[in-house]
Amino acid sequence: MKKYPGRYLSIIIIIAVAALIFIWPFPKPVGLNNFSKNNGPWRLGLDLVGGTHLVYDVDMSQVAAGDRDSVMNGLKDVIEKRVNLFGVSEPQVVTANQGGNYRLIVDLAGVKNISSALNEIGATPFLDFRLVSGTGTSTQYIPTGITGRYLTSATMDFDQTTGLPFLSLTFNGDGAKLFENMTAQNVGKVLCTFIDNQPTDCATIQEKIPGGHARITGNFTTDQVQAMAARFNAGALPAPIKLNSQQTIGASLGQESLKKAVFAGIIGTLAVLLFMLLYYRRFGIYADMALIIYIILTAAIFKLFVTMSLAGIAGYILSIGMAVDANILIFERTKEEIKKGLSKAAAVEEGFRRAWPSIRDSNSSTLITAAILYFFTSSFVKGFALTLGIGVLVSMFSAITITRLLMRVFSSKSDVNSLATH
Repeated sequence: MKKYPGRYLSIIIIIAVAALIFIWPFPKPVGLNNFSKNNGPWRLGLDLVGGTHLVYDVDMSQVAAGDRDSVMNGLKDVIEKRVNLFGVSEPQVVTANQGGNYRLIVDLAGVKNISSALNEIGATPFLDFRLVSGTGTSTQYIPTGITGRYLTSATMDFDQTTGLPFLSLTFNGDGAKLFENMTAQNVGKVLCTFIDNQPTDCATIQEKIPGGHARITGNFTTDQVQAMAARFNAGALPAPIKLNSQQTIGASLGQESLKKAVFAGIIGTLAVLLFMLLYYRRFGIYADMALIIYIILTAAIFKLFVTMSLAGIAGYILSIGMAVDANILIFERTKEEIKKGLSKAAAVEEGFRRAWPSIRDSNSSTLITAAILYFFTSSFVKGFALTLGIGVLVSMFSAITITRLLMRVFSSKSDVNSLATH
């Protein structure tokens, strides 16, 4: 970049223009989904567009106490996978444990017809294997602890003798060991397969079954087996769930809050631009140009990868204010080098070099804080941490790379001297 600054600056400007086309028009305060049809919609959170709030009770009666946390994590992963399959991006799925009552909270932004969401989530089956003890009225089904959490794949196959379809199951490494040990210890006993607490198939264990494979047979049609295979592959639930409550949430509060957040962001950005322009003069123009490019590039990244919530927008606005910190450090260090008698080019390069450790350390501390918030919190706080962290990373690029290229290409000796005397 030092050899051809104009060429690299042109590439960055082209990318910024493309990013601006991608993000334009910005979301409107009223009618939050009226975005450019060509560029695709912004992904907005439940607090901005409304949607569906579901609370499920999780039955942990058949799960050992030491395994319950891992079961809840597996359950969360399965539900997220199921929700994504029917087109809801970035669902908010949170687990909770209140006095031993385990719950799963699902927020589906933009989903106003909750029947489709309920059908899809409820279609994910709970699979487990149970041993039969006793006969007649004294029959009991004893859980083996082998459930859908150990399942890796399910496929349809056909019995070579009867020609009837059956479901072939493959377990992961842990599931294969459990299944092998369970069958070895219970040869001669009856093992039943349960789906959603209903027995579908029972058979006597003839011998130890290694390899992590099992089958579900019965009087099934081809369509039924294909449907079961699809649902198990999408994720068999590691524990049964039951809908506790459902609620449709409107976006009226989000619209009003969005208006205020956007207004505050615009005022704050204009204030920062004006300050840099008045205080640093020509160099303030470079900082302002870098900040504008930063805002465009960051917004494009958010549109591509992030579901925006009010907390996320707050993190974005905060990062805009922090984005010029690095420029201020660079300009002040450059002023010191000019006063020492260095030439224009040498002063600029030395200013960047000497400011970099401070920029690196200050932004690293912010990134560490954002990472802690993201990995050890949930829901909207995560959105704040994610946008803040991305904003800090992009701001480091804009300050170190874009501002330097602008200064190399456009600054003159008189600009540098005016900076030193200001």
